[in-house]
Amino acid sequence: MSVLLDTHIGIWWLTGQEQLPARQRDRLDKLAEREPPWLSDISLWEAQMLHAKGRLRLTIPFAQWLLQATSPAVVQLARISPEVILKLDALPAKLAGDPADRIILATVLAGGHRLFTYDRRLRNTGLVRIWK
Repeated sequence: MSVLLDTHIGIWWLTGQEQLPARQRDRLDKLAEREPPWLSDISLWEAQMLHAKGRLRLTIPFAQWLLQATSPAVVQLARISPEVILKLDALPAKLAGDPADRIILATVLAGGHRLFTYDRRLRNTGLVRIWK
């Protein structure tokens, strides 16, 4: 079962933030031992934006953190591929909202992943399988 991390989950997990409960962190750590979870390219952009706004505080320089966090041993990067764009194009128009969230949903659909998110709007779309 492949799992794609929503941006906030990825950041919490990769930075050891307390917002991610210990039980969920342990489950992710165990999963990562078998198969690193997936992270969308758009999440890298969101992390950079959070860092630039001072909302992602790191103990090491951002460039160093990003390279470590995106190591293939840590996560698998889900590219914004033509397949993702086609899934994005097929999303319901009424599903307005954050463009990054739309790309994450399309990435989950294109890759056949389960989504790990605490975002209620994404969880309630009924479009993707949620990792619990």
